[in-house]
Amino acid sequence: MIRPLLRSALLLALPFAAAGAGAEPAPPTREPYEYVRSLQAVQDSIANGDTAAHSSHGALIRQIGERFLAADPAVWSNPQNGQAVVIYLLSGGAPQIVRKLPRDKISVEGRLFDGALAYVEGRQDEARELLKDVKPRNLPSGLGGQVALVQGALLARSEASLAIERLDDARLLLPGTLVEEAALRREILLVGQAEDFDKFEFLAQSYVRHYRKSVYAADFWQRFSSGLTQSSLALDDRRFPRITALLDQIDGASRLKLYLVIARAAMLRGRIAVTRAAGERALSLSGDATAERERAHVFRGTSRVLADEYEGGLAELKAVDRSKLAERDIVLLNATVQLALDVRKPIAGPSTGAATDKPPPTPARVDLASSNATLQRAQKHLEELELLTKDRRP
Repeated sequence: MIRPLLRSALLLALPFAAAGAGAEPAPPTREPYEYVRSLQAVQDSIANGDTAAHSSHGALIRQIGERFLAADPAVWSNPQNGQAVVIYLLSGGAPQIVRKLPRDKISVEGRLFDGALAYVEGRQDEARELLKDVKPRNLPSGLGGQVALVQGALLARSEASLAIERLDDARLLLPGTLVEEAALRREILLVGQAEDFDKFEFLAQSYVRHYRKSVYAADFWQRFSSGLTQSSLALDDRRFPRITALLDQIDGASRLKLYLVIARAAMLRGRIAVTRAAGERALSLSGDATAERERAHVFRGTSRVLADEYEGGLAELKAVDRSKLAERDIVLLNATVQLALDVRKPIAGPSTGAATDKPPPTPARVDLASSNATLQRAQKHLEELELLTKDRRP
Protein backbone atom coordinates (compact mmCIF):
# COMPACT_ATOMS: atom_id res chain seq x y z
CA MET A 1 0.00 0.00 0.00
CA ILE A 2 1.30 3.47 -0.90
CA ARG A 3 1.93 5.61 2.15
CA PRO A 4 0.31 9.09 2.43
CA LEU A 5 3.57 11.01 1.90
CA LEU A 6 4.36 9.06 -1.25
CA ARG A 7 0.79 9.41 -2.52
CA SER A 8 0.84 13.19 -2.16
CA ALA A 9 4.23 13.44 -3.89
CA LEU A 10 3.04 11.35 -6.80
CA LEU A 11 -0.21 13.29 -7.13
CA LEU A 12 1.63 16.59 -7.46
CA ALA A 13 3.50 15.22 -10.48
CA LEU A 14 0.71 13.31 -12.20
CA PRO A 15 -1.16 16.24 -13.80
CA PHE A 16 2.01 17.48 -15.42
CA ALA A 17 2.97 14.02 -16.65
CA ALA A 18 -0.48 13.41 -18.08
CA ALA A 19 -0.48 16.75 -19.89
CA GLY A 20 2.65 15.73 -21.74
CA ALA A 21 0.75 13.09 -23.71
CA GLY A 22 -0.43 15.31 -26.56
CA ALA A 23 -1.35 18.54 -24.79
CA GLU A 24 0.50 21.59 -23.64
CA PRO A 25 1.53 21.22 -19.99
CA ALA A 26 -0.35 23.31 -17.49
CA PRO A 27 1.74 26.00 -15.82
CA PRO A 28 3.28 24.79 -12.55
CA THR A 29 1.34 25.99 -9.56
CA ARG A 30 3.94 25.37 -6.87
CA GLU A 31 7.34 26.74 -6.03
CA PRO A 32 10.35 24.56 -6.91
CA TYR A 33 11.28 24.19 -3.24
CA GLU A 34 7.86 22.63 -2.61
CA TYR A 35 8.52 19.94 -5.20
CA VAL A 36 11.87 19.22 -3.60
CA ARG A 37 10.23 18.87 -0.20
CA SER A 38 7.93 16.26 -1.70
CA LEU A 39 10.95 14.47 -3.14
CA GLN A 40 12.58 14.43 0.29
CA ALA A 41 9.40 13.01 1.81
CA VAL A 42 9.51 10.14 -0.66
CA GLN A 43 13.18 9.53 0.10
CA ASP A 44 12.45 9.41 3.81
CA SER A 45 9.85 6.74 3.09
CA ILE A 46 12.59 4.74 1.35
CA ALA A 47 14.66 4.95 4.54
CA ASN A 48 11.69 3.43 6.37
CA GLY A 49 11.49 0.49 3.98
CA ASP A 50 8.80 1.69 1.55
CA THR A 51 9.55 -0.26 -1.63
CA ALA A 52 6.81 1.56 -3.56
CA ALA A 53 8.58 4.84 -2.84
CA HIS A 54 11.85 3.34 -4.04
CA SER A 55 10.28 2.12 -7.28
CA SER A 56 8.75 5.54 -8.02
CA HIS A 57 11.79 7.59 -7.04
CA GLY A 58 13.38 7.82 -10.50
CA ALA A 59 10.16 8.82 -12.24
CA LEU A 60 9.47 11.47 -9.63
CA ILE A 61 12.93 13.00 -10.10
CA ARG A 62 12.35 13.21 -13.85
CA GLN A 63 8.95 14.82 -13.40
CA ILE A 64 10.31 17.39 -10.96
CA GLY A 65 13.06 18.18 -13.45
CA GLU A 66 10.39 18.89 -16.05
CA ARG A 67 8.61 21.17 -13.58
CA PHE A 68 11.85 23.08 -13.08
CA LEU A 69 12.26 23.60 -16.82
CA ALA A 70 8.69 24.82 -17.13
CA ALA A 71 8.98 27.26 -14.24
CA ASP A 72 8.84 31.02 -14.74
CA PRO A 73 12.48 32.25 -14.68
CA ALA A 74 11.49 34.82 -12.08
CA VAL A 75 10.95 32.12 -9.42
CA TRP A 76 14.68 31.40 -9.24
CA SER A 77 15.38 34.73 -7.57
CA ASN A 78 13.86 33.23 -4.42
CA PRO A 79 16.79 31.87 -2.33
CA GLN A 80 14.65 28.93 -1.23
CA ASN A 81 14.29 27.87 -4.84
CA GLY A 82 18.00 28.35 -5.49
CA GLN A 83 18.80 26.08 -2.55
CA ALA A 84 16.22 23.63 -3.86
CA VAL A 85 18.22 23.26 -7.08
CA VAL A 86 21.29 22.16 -5.08
CA ILE A 87 19.24 19.79 -2.95
CA TYR A 88 17.64 18.36 -6.09
CA LEU A 89 21.07 17.67 -7.58
CA LEU A 90 22.42 16.05 -4.43
CA SER A 91 19.24 13.96 -4.10
CA GLY A 92 19.78 12.26 -7.45
CA GLY A 93 18.60 15.00 -9.80
CA ALA A 94 19.76 15.16 -13.40
CA PRO A 95 22.62 17.62 -14.03
CA GLN A 96 21.56 18.02 -17.66
CA ILE A 97 18.26 19.46 -16.43
CA VAL A 98 19.97 21.88 -14.06
CA ARG A 99 22.33 23.08 -16.79
CA LYS A 100 19.29 24.20 -18.80
CA LEU A 101 18.07 26.47 -16.02
CA PRO A 102 18.82 30.23 -16.14
CA ARG A 103 21.97 30.19 -14.00
CA ASP A 104 22.20 33.98 -13.88
CA LYS A 105 18.81 34.12 -12.18
CA ILE A 106 19.35 31.34 -9.64
CA SER A 107 19.92 32.83 -6.20
CA VAL A 108 22.41 30.45 -4.61
CA GLU A 109 26.07 30.68 -3.66
CA GLY A 110 28.33 29.84 -6.60
CA ARG A 111 30.51 27.25 -4.87
CA LEU A 112 27.45 25.33 -3.70
CA PHE A 113 25.93 25.28 -7.17
CA ASP A 114 29.18 24.46 -8.98
CA GLY A 115 30.29 21.98 -6.32
CA ALA A 116 27.01 20.07 -6.50
CA LEU A 117 27.23 19.91 -10.30
CA ALA A 118 30.82 18.71 -10.16
CA TYR A 119 29.91 16.01 -7.64
CA VAL A 120 27.00 14.53 -9.59
CA GLU A 121 28.97 14.71 -12.83
CA GLY A 122 31.80 12.68 -11.31
CA ARG A 123 34.39 15.47 -11.07
CA GLN A 124 35.36 14.48 -7.54
CA ASP A 125 38.55 16.53 -7.12
CA GLU A 126 36.84 19.69 -8.34
CA ALA A 127 33.84 19.07 -6.10
CA ARG A 128 36.09 18.51 -3.09
CA GLU A 129 37.93 21.77 -3.72
CA LEU A 130 34.69 23.74 -4.14
CA LEU A 131 32.90 22.30 -1.11
CA LYS A 132 35.71 21.62 1.38
CA ASP A 133 35.42 24.96 3.22
CA VAL A 134 31.61 25.08 3.34
CA LYS A 135 30.32 24.92 6.91
CA PRO A 136 27.14 22.79 6.81
CA ARG A 137 25.87 24.11 10.14
CA ASN A 138 25.86 27.65 8.73
CA LEU A 139 23.34 26.60 6.07
CA PRO A 140 19.61 25.88 6.40
CA SER A 141 19.32 22.34 7.80
CA GLY A 142 17.79 20.83 4.65
CA LEU A 143 20.66 22.06 2.50
CA GLY A 144 23.35 21.73 5.17
CA GLY A 145 22.58 18.07 5.81
CA GLN A 146 22.82 17.22 2.12
CA VAL A 147 26.10 19.11 1.72
CA ALA A 148 27.59 17.48 4.82
CA LEU A 149 26.71 14.04 3.46
CA VAL A 150 28.47 14.78 0.19
CA GLN A 151 31.48 16.22 2.00
CA GLY A 152 31.72 13.00 3.99
CA ALA A 153 31.82 11.01 0.78
CA LEU A 154 34.38 13.30 -0.87
CA LEU A 155 36.75 13.34 2.13
CA ALA A 156 36.51 9.66 3.08
CA ARG A 157 39.74 8.60 1.39
CA SER A 158 41.89 11.67 1.96
CA GLU A 159 40.77 13.03 5.36
CA ALA A 160 38.87 10.31 7.17
CA SER A 161 38.62 12.14 10.51
CA LEU A 162 37.10 15.22 8.85
CA ALA A 163 34.80 12.98 6.82
CA ILE A 164 33.51 11.48 10.08
CA GLU A 165 32.85 14.97 11.45
CA ARG A 166 30.87 15.91 8.35
CA LEU A 167 28.82 12.72 8.49
CA ASP A 168 28.08 13.51 12.13
CA ASP A 169 26.86 16.92 10.95
CA ALA A 170 24.62 15.28 8.35
CA ARG A 171 23.04 13.07 11.00
CA LEU A 172 22.48 15.95 13.39
CA LEU A 173 21.06 18.33 10.79
CA LEU A 174 18.59 15.88 9.23
CA PRO A 175 17.64 13.23 11.80
CA GLY A 176 15.04 10.66 10.80
CA THR A 177 15.67 11.13 7.08
CA LEU A 178 17.34 9.27 4.23
CA VAL A 179 20.29 11.63 4.71
CA GLU A 180 20.83 10.35 8.25
CA GLU A 181 20.39 6.77 7.05
CA ALA A 182 22.99 7.28 4.31
CA ALA A 183 25.36 9.00 6.74
CA LEU A 184 25.18 6.02 9.09
CA ARG A 185 25.95 3.67 6.22
CA ARG A 186 29.01 5.65 5.18
CA GLU A 187 30.28 6.45 8.65
CA ILE A 188 30.23 2.90 10.05
CA LEU A 189 33.08 1.83 7.77
CA LEU A 190 35.23 4.89 8.51
CA VAL A 191 34.78 4.52 12.26
CA GLY A 192 35.67 0.84 12.06
CA GLN A 193 38.86 1.64 10.19
CA ALA A 194 39.64 4.24 12.88
CA GLU A 195 39.38 1.48 15.54
CA ASP A 196 36.78 3.45 17.53
CA PHE A 197 34.72 0.58 18.89
CA ASP A 198 32.41 2.61 21.13
CA LYS A 199 31.28 4.78 18.24
CA PHE A 200 31.15 1.78 15.90
CA GLU A 201 28.78 0.10 18.34
CA PHE A 202 26.72 3.29 18.74
CA LEU A 203 26.28 3.71 14.98
CA ALA A 204 25.28 0.08 14.51
CA GLN A 205 22.72 0.29 17.30
CA SER A 206 21.36 3.57 15.92
CA TYR A 207 20.88 2.01 12.51
CA VAL A 208 19.12 -1.03 13.94
CA ARG A 209 16.89 1.15 16.07
CA HIS A 210 15.77 3.49 13.27
CA TYR A 211 16.52 2.02 9.84
CA ARG A 212 16.68 -1.74 9.98
CA LYS A 213 13.81 -1.87 7.44
CA SER A 214 15.48 0.54 5.02
CA VAL A 215 15.64 -0.44 1.37
CA TYR A 216 19.42 0.02 1.72
CA ALA A 217 19.87 -2.03 4.91
CA ALA A 218 21.91 -4.70 3.11
CA ASP A 219 24.45 -2.04 2.13
CA PHE A 220 24.78 -0.97 5.77
CA TRP A 221 25.54 -4.52 6.93
CA GLN A 222 28.11 -4.93 4.16
CA ARG A 223 29.87 -1.78 5.36
CA PHE A 224 29.51 -2.93 8.96
CA SER A 225 31.18 -6.24 8.08
CA SER A 226 34.01 -4.50 6.25
CA GLY A 227 34.59 -2.10 9.14
CA LEU A 228 34.66 -4.98 11.59
CA THR A 229 36.96 -7.28 9.64
CA GLN A 230 39.38 -4.68 8.25
CA SER A 231 40.32 -3.64 11.77
CA SER A 232 41.15 -5.24 15.10
CA LEU A 233 37.81 -4.29 16.64
CA ALA A 234 36.71 -7.90 16.96
CA LEU A 235 40.01 -9.25 18.29
CA ASP A 236 39.74 -8.17 21.94
CA ASP A 237 38.28 -11.04 23.99
CA ARG A 238 36.96 -8.59 26.62
CA ARG A 239 34.87 -6.97 23.90
CA PHE A 240 33.65 -10.18 22.30
CA PRO A 241 30.24 -10.29 24.08
CA ARG A 242 29.46 -6.86 22.66
CA ILE A 243 30.48 -8.04 19.19
CA THR A 244 28.16 -11.00 19.60
CA ALA A 245 25.27 -8.70 20.54
CA LEU A 246 25.84 -6.68 17.37
CA LEU A 247 26.07 -9.75 15.15
CA ASP A 248 22.83 -11.09 16.60
CA GLN A 249 21.10 -8.32 14.62
CA ILE A 250 21.92 -9.87 11.23
CA ASP A 251 20.82 -13.05 9.49
CA GLY A 252 22.35 -16.40 10.39
CA ALA A 253 24.22 -16.98 7.12
CA SER A 254 25.96 -13.60 7.28
CA ARG A 255 26.67 -14.10 10.97
CA LEU A 256 28.31 -17.48 10.28
CA LYS A 257 30.53 -16.01 7.60
CA LEU A 258 31.57 -13.16 9.86
CA TYR A 259 32.44 -15.46 12.75
CA LEU A 260 34.64 -17.50 10.43
CA VAL A 261 36.40 -14.35 9.24
CA ILE A 262 36.90 -13.19 12.83
CA ALA A 263 38.22 -16.60 13.87
CA ARG A 264 40.74 -16.62 11.03
CA ALA A 265 41.92 -13.07 11.75
CA ALA A 266 42.25 -13.84 15.46
CA MET A 267 44.17 -17.03 14.77
CA LEU A 268 46.66 -15.32 12.46
CA ARG A 269 47.23 -12.59 15.06
CA GLY A 270 47.62 -14.97 17.98
CA ARG A 271 44.35 -14.03 19.74
CA ILE A 272 43.59 -17.51 21.01
CA ALA A 273 40.59 -16.66 23.20
CA VAL A 274 38.80 -14.90 20.33
CA THR A 275 39.73 -17.73 17.95
CA ARG A 276 38.07 -20.16 20.32
CA ALA A 277 34.96 -18.03 20.92
CA ALA A 278 34.40 -17.22 17.25
CA GLY A 279 35.05 -20.82 16.22
CA GLU A 280 32.49 -22.11 18.68
CA ARG A 281 29.92 -19.57 17.49
CA ALA A 282 30.55 -20.65 13.91
CA LEU A 283 30.10 -24.29 14.89
CA SER A 284 26.73 -23.51 16.47
CA LEU A 285 25.56 -21.82 13.26
CA SER A 286 26.93 -24.29 10.70
CA GLY A 287 25.18 -27.33 9.31
CA ASP A 288 26.46 -30.89 9.55
CA ALA A 289 29.00 -32.01 6.94
CA THR A 290 29.43 -28.51 5.50
CA ALA A 291 32.64 -26.73 4.54
CA GLU A 292 31.83 -24.01 7.09
CA ARG A 293 31.62 -26.58 9.87
CA GLU A 294 34.99 -28.11 8.96
CA ARG A 295 36.61 -24.68 8.88
CA ALA A 296 35.12 -23.89 12.29
CA HIS A 297 36.70 -27.11 13.59
CA VAL A 298 40.08 -25.96 12.26
CA PHE A 299 39.86 -22.73 14.24
CA ARG A 300 38.50 -24.25 17.43
CA GLY A 301 40.92 -27.17 17.27
CA THR A 302 43.85 -24.79 16.86
CA SER A 303 42.77 -22.71 19.87
CA ARG A 304 42.50 -25.87 21.98
CA VAL A 305 45.95 -27.08 20.97
CA LEU A 306 47.51 -23.74 21.87
CA ALA A 307 45.62 -23.41 25.12
CA ASP A 308 45.03 -26.16 27.65
CA GLU A 309 43.42 -28.94 25.62
CA TYR A 310 46.34 -30.20 23.56
CA GLU A 311 45.22 -33.80 23.07
CA GLY A 312 41.58 -32.93 22.38
CA GLY A 313 42.52 -30.10 20.04
CA LEU A 314 44.96 -32.24 18.07
CA ALA A 315 42.33 -34.95 17.73
CA GLU A 316 39.84 -32.35 16.47
CA LEU A 317 42.31 -31.12 13.87
CA LYS A 318 43.12 -34.63 12.68
CA ALA A 319 39.41 -35.42 12.33
CA VAL A 320 38.72 -32.50 9.95
CA ASP A 321 37.37 -33.61 6.58
CA ARG A 322 39.99 -32.13 4.27
CA SER A 323 37.88 -32.83 1.18
CA LYS A 324 35.56 -29.99 2.22
CA LEU A 325 38.31 -27.42 2.66
CA ALA A 326 39.73 -24.97 0.16
CA GLU A 327 43.43 -25.33 -0.63
CA ARG A 328 44.41 -22.37 1.52
CA ASP A 329 42.58 -23.86 4.49
CA ILE A 330 44.36 -27.17 3.95
CA VAL A 331 47.70 -25.33 3.99
CA LEU A 332 46.72 -23.68 7.27
CA LEU A 333 45.54 -26.97 8.75
CA ASN A 334 48.77 -28.75 7.78
CA ALA A 335 50.85 -25.97 9.30
CA THR A 336 48.85 -26.04 12.51
CA VAL A 337 49.08 -29.80 12.93
CA GLN A 338 52.82 -29.75 12.25
CA LEU A 339 53.32 -26.96 14.76
CA ALA A 340 51.32 -28.88 17.35
CA LEU A 341 53.49 -31.97 16.81
CA ASP A 342 56.66 -29.90 17.01
CA VAL A 343 55.60 -28.38 20.33
CA ARG A 344 55.44 -31.85 21.91
CA LYS A 345 58.56 -33.19 20.18
CA PRO A 346 60.78 -34.78 22.89
CA ILE A 347 64.04 -33.05 23.72
CA ALA A 348 67.13 -35.23 23.61
CA GLY A 349 68.51 -35.97 27.10
CA PRO A 350 72.13 -36.64 28.21
CA SER A 351 73.74 -40.05 27.58
CA THR A 352 73.66 -42.40 30.57
CA GLY A 353 77.38 -43.01 30.15
CA ALA A 354 78.43 -39.39 30.35
CA ALA A 355 81.14 -38.48 32.84
CA THR A 356 79.80 -37.01 36.05
CA ASP A 357 82.42 -34.25 36.07
CA LYS A 358 81.22 -32.79 32.79
CA PRO A 359 78.47 -30.21 32.72
CA PRO A 360 75.21 -31.49 31.31
CA PRO A 361 74.85 -30.80 27.61
CA THR A 362 72.72 -27.89 26.57
CA PRO A 363 69.26 -29.19 25.65
CA ALA A 364 68.69 -29.23 21.93
CA ARG A 365 66.38 -26.56 20.63
CA VAL A 366 63.17 -27.69 19.03
CA ASP A 367 63.68 -27.65 15.27
CA LEU A 368 60.80 -25.61 13.93
CA ALA A 369 62.35 -24.80 10.57
CA SER A 370 60.01 -26.96 8.52
CA SER A 371 56.86 -25.92 10.34
CA ASN A 372 57.86 -22.25 10.25
CA ALA A 373 58.33 -22.44 6.50
CA THR A 374 54.90 -24.01 6.19
CA LEU A 375 53.39 -21.34 8.42
CA GLN A 376 54.97 -18.63 6.29
CA ARG A 377 53.37 -20.13 3.20
CA ALA A 378 50.05 -20.29 5.04
CA GLN A 379 50.40 -16.68 6.14
CA LYS A 380 51.06 -15.61 2.55
CA HIS A 381 47.95 -17.40 1.33
CA LEU A 382 45.79 -15.95 4.11
CA GLU A 383 46.86 -12.32 4.30
CA GLU A 384 43.71 -11.22 2.52
CA LEU A 385 40.86 -11.96 4.88
CA GLU A 386 37.43 -12.91 3.64
CA LEU A 387 35.52 -9.65 3.48
CA LEU A 388 31.78 -9.99 2.84
CA THR A 389 31.73 -7.13 0.33
CA LYS A 390 34.45 -4.69 -0.60
CA ASP A 391 32.73 -1.33 -0.76
CA ARG A 392 33.53 0.76 -3.84
CA ARG A 393 31.15 3.61 -3.26
CA PRO A 394 32.51 7.09 -2.53
